Amino acid sequence: MQTLEEIQNAVKQLSKAEQAALRDRLENMLEDELELTDEFKAEIERGKRDIAEGLGRVVKP
Repeated sequence: MQTLEEIQNAVKQLSKAEQAALRDRLENMLEDELELTDEFKAEIERGKRDIAEGLGRVVKP
């Protein structure tokens, strides 16, 4: 296994297109690993209901 420093140096050697492709792959990989908590899912559902009912919630600073 390479160290993070070795990987960073190797990435610098890639073309801009290869760096962009690597970034996309990493973003997709990390996104796939994210889990939605039950609390966050409930917030999403509450928001959907509010929108459907025409009840926009306003958050004041």
